[in-house]
Amino acid sequence: MEARSVEEIPDGPGWQYEPKWDGFRCIVFRDREQIYLQSKAGQPLARYFPDIADALVRLRAQRFVLDGELVVPVGDALSFDELQLRLHPAASRVQKLATAHPAIYIAFDLLGESGRLYLKQPLRERRPLLEKFARLNFRSAKAVRLSPATTDYRTASAWFKKAGGDLDGIIAKRLEAAYASGERTAAVKVKQIRTADCVVGGFRYARGTRLVGSLLLGLYGEDGLLHHVGFTSAFKASERGELTKKFEALRKPPGFTGSAPGGPSRWSTDRTGEWEPVAPRVVVEVAYDHFTGGRFRHGTKLLRWRPDKAPRQCAMDQVERREGKSLVLL
Repeated sequence: MEARSVEEIPDGPGWQYEPKWDGFRCIVFRDREQIYLQSKAGQPLARYFPDIADALVRLRAQRFVLDGELVVPVGDALSFDELQLRLHPAASRVQKLATAHPAIYIAFDLLGESGRLYLKQPLRERRPLLEKFARLNFRSAKAVRLSPATTDYRTASAWFKKAGGDLDGIIAKRLEAAYASGERTAAVKVKQIRTADCVVGGFRYARGTRLVGSLLLGLYGEDGLLHHVGFTSAFKASERGELTKKFEALRKPPGFTGSAPGGPSRWSTDRTGEWEPVAPRVVVEVAYDHFTGGRFRHGTKLLRWRPDKAPRQCAMDQVERREGKSLVLL
């Protein structure tokens, strides 16, 4: 079941609200001693999460299908970086990571058990079945948890405040909907959006043109250096000409004095090294969803120019020291 993005949590009767966890979507299949973990894209995951496979095989129920999320807590927060590290080809490395930071499987739907399929039953009926399944099976398994759910809009809204910085958002699901695999008709998601003031340290031309395609963003670290942390690129076609004139006039190396585009990372592409440095004079406020591994996980949205703010005021502590405590919701 997929969810389309909206800007506000829908209010009114007929909705169930759940936390949107910052992890890997995963469907669990158990047939006695056989455990299969499947990603959102249909790929096997059990070899990367042996700790979860071991926890599932110890449950009392022998045959079931669950839908949920794989997460990795580090302290009181969820770490997407640690989660991604699990996708390693060496089994010994995976086992070492699992020992250091065990994963948790958070179940939010029961699709079948003991030969009975619940796919066509409405969520209003599936949720009580999941809660009963959890009462009978999860209490002895610390690595398998039940995701909370509520039909109260105010309770769902309060989760953002209670859970802190690492709750990904809220999912709203229609209570009368059956489980619609791969469809976006029965659920919507509201992601938690944050903002940060960043320095423009460079730009890239759009592919095949000499017009600005994206602005490269930087933040100052405790070392006093300007580090590349991501980009923003949602410009109107009518704006690109003026943006190009503006930033070509500011073109000046080195742009970034700390980590710069072109360094090795999981985000590298064939165009990573193609960029133009500019003098660090322009500040922009951008909206983003996650900051992990020293940069914005996805592209950001330009909210406004900040001529009132000095570049040196744009520091890493805006994004690195957010308190995460979404595990309190479990």
